[in-house]
This record gives sequence, structure tokens and C-alpha cells, in this order.
Amino acid sequence: MAEQTTDPPVLGVGMVGYAFMGAAHSQAWRTAPHVFDLPLRPAMAALCGRNATAVRAAAARLGWAATETDWRALVKRDDVQLVDVCTPGDGHAEVAIAALEAGKHVLCEKPLANTLDEAEAMAAAADRAAARGVRAMTGFNYRRVPAVALARQLVTDGRIGQIRHVRASYLQDWLVDPESPLTWRLQRERAGSGALGDLGAHIVDLAQYLTGELIAGVSAATATFVRERPLEGGGSGPVTVDDAAVFTARLASGALASFEATRFATGRKNQLRIELNGERGSLAFDLERLNELQFCDRNGDPAGFQTILVTEPGHPYLSAWWPPGHVLGWEHTFTHEVRDLVTAIATGTDPAPSFRDGLQVQRVLAAVEQSATRESAWTPVDSADPREA
Repeated sequence: MAEQTTDPPVLGVGMVGYAFMGAAHSQAWRTAPHVFDLPLRPAMAALCGRNATAVRAAAARLGWAATETDWRALVKRDDVQLVDVCTPGDGHAEVAIAALEAGKHVLCEKPLANTLDEAEAMAAAADRAAARGVRAMTGFNYRRVPAVALARQLVTDGRIGQIRHVRASYLQDWLVDPESPLTWRLQRERAGSGALGDLGAHIVDLAQYLTGELIAGVSAATATFVRERPLEGGGSGPVTVDDAAVFTARLASGALASFEATRFATGRKNQLRIELNGERGSLAFDLERLNELQFCDRNGDPAGFQTILVTEPGHPYLSAWWPPGHVLGWEHTFTHEVRDLVTAIATGTDPAPSFRDGLQVQRVLAAVEQSATRESAWTPVDSADPREA
């Protein structure tokens, strides 16, 4: 007689926000259980947004079973065990903390919060929730690019030796036109910061993730090139965030690092690049060629970089996808994020990046802003964990 199989337990998901990130996360929740053998089965229970008509249309398009117009009602739903926070930054802290206190797991988009105080409160709430078996993850999706995960493996295996240099940049051009309208991303009260938080947070996280080290201090400069932009209803309004940020840094080991984040790199649509130089070799990754990892072994033959096509079944995440050479795309990073979070919840382990990882990135962003207001003065980054005090 055939062996009986049972479906895995259901993990009801509620999501707050349904714009750009909401659409990306929705695709991930739809896709992950059909690609990976997950220990829990995500169910897209409810989508939340303030406009009832718009959220119903979004739910029908994105695959959500029900809608809410108040996030508090979403958190209270019995069919929601996990809350996915995809709002602008000004909503992260309130929603995530309330969800954790209600015993709901939380996935929160990056940067973790708009302010350091908010991020501290979120990390503390996640610590309290973890003691009750409730998990929280910060949504740094670029950790889930298979080539980036492979780079981390190579660093951990000692393939490039002691890190000497890190170079990271994230370049976009969507604000080059001074007539581009004023959106929430250009308002400090909604977004917290500009290119620094939106783009710089990613490369700060990748630098710390890939090296396994924290940034110890920074010297920074920021700029706002267009200080007023058109409003949708006419007139103009002030831009209250940075358009670009550049900074140098030291890692805890003494390695040197440089970072650039801008929305004014004409011709660059979404180019994230990071390079690590070590005593034994180097690694380089470019998001515009996201299925490739450049690797240089100093003792290799020939000397110089080789290109690794990261599509083999033994590479991170690839065993569930297509035959070798059949490349993946940007949206797969969110599917991998869902897979890792669901697995952590089922196994009772802390997912990474945690809210404390998100907090550490926030500390770097705060130090960058502080340095920029002090004529690029060297500014240490706090890495203390109050749980170890």
C-alpha cells in the first residue's frame, strides 16, 4: 500500500503594503511553496492597505485571500501567524513591534527603521519575542542572490584569506531629471533618509555579511542636488533627504572600505557592485550580472579573475530550480528569503539577517549622517549588544 503523506502545517501570512515591495514579496509567497519543499505551507491570508478599493484590487491581482484597511485588525486575525511589513519606513516600528507583542512572526523590509531609536526598540522587541519562540527577520534580499551566498561561502572557507579592502557602490539614475515628482522616498518623515537608507543600507549589509565583520567607523559626505521637486497637485515641495552619500570606513579588523550610494548616476538603472580584496585572492559581484561571481585566486593559473556561472545544483539555492546554465533573476531573491524564514520558524532557529543585524546597519547609517554634518569627521559606530552587558 502506498505510504500516506500529509500536508505541512499552514503558516498564515498577512502583509501590510502592496506597492513595489509588496508586489515582490507577494510573488515570493506565491512561488516559494511550489519550488521548495517547505516545512510549513505559507497561506496568503490577508493584505492590508488604507484605501479599501485599491487594496481589494491589489489583493485580487497579487493572490491574497482577504483584505483589511487597518493594520491593527490584520495583526489580530486568527488566520495570520506572520506579518510582512512592506510599508514606507515610518510604519515599520509601530507595526512590527505590535505584531511581535501579539505573538506574530515578522518579516520587515529594509532599512529596519527611520531612526536609530526606532531600530533599537524593534531589536529589543524581537529579543523579547524570540524568548517565546517568535521570529523576526530584516529583508535584505541581496544576501539571497546565489552568487552572493557563494561568495560568503568562499570567504568563510578562507579562499581569499584576510580581508584588506572592500569596495561597494549602488548606483541609480531615477532622480537625474529635476522634474521628477516629489514622492515619499524624498521626504525624511516618511523615508528616514534618501539614497543612504534606500541603497546604502544594502551595501552596508552586504559588506558586513560577506566579510563577517562589523564596520567600526566612518567618514562621510552627503549631498542633495535638487532641493525642490514638483508636487502632484501643482506647485513644488522641498526634498528633505540626501540624493547621494559617499563614505570611507574601517572594519573591525582594520580593513579599509569605501561606499557610494546615489540616485544621480546617469545611465545606471540599478547597479549594485561589491568587491573584496584579501591576502590570498579577491571576489567581485555585480547585480547587473547576478548569475556570475568573479573570483581571483592569487596562486591560480592564470593569475587574474575567473568567472563562475552560479547555476550549478550544488550552488546555494540552485538545487530547486533549473538545469545548469538556466539563469535566475532579481525576483528569486525574495523567494529564497521566504524559504529561509519559513525554515527558521519551523526549526525554531533565529533567521538571518535578524533585527539586530538590521539595527547594526542602522547604526552605520546614523554614523554616516552624523559624520556628514561634522565636515566628514571620523565617527565610530557602536556595536555594543545590551544583551551581553
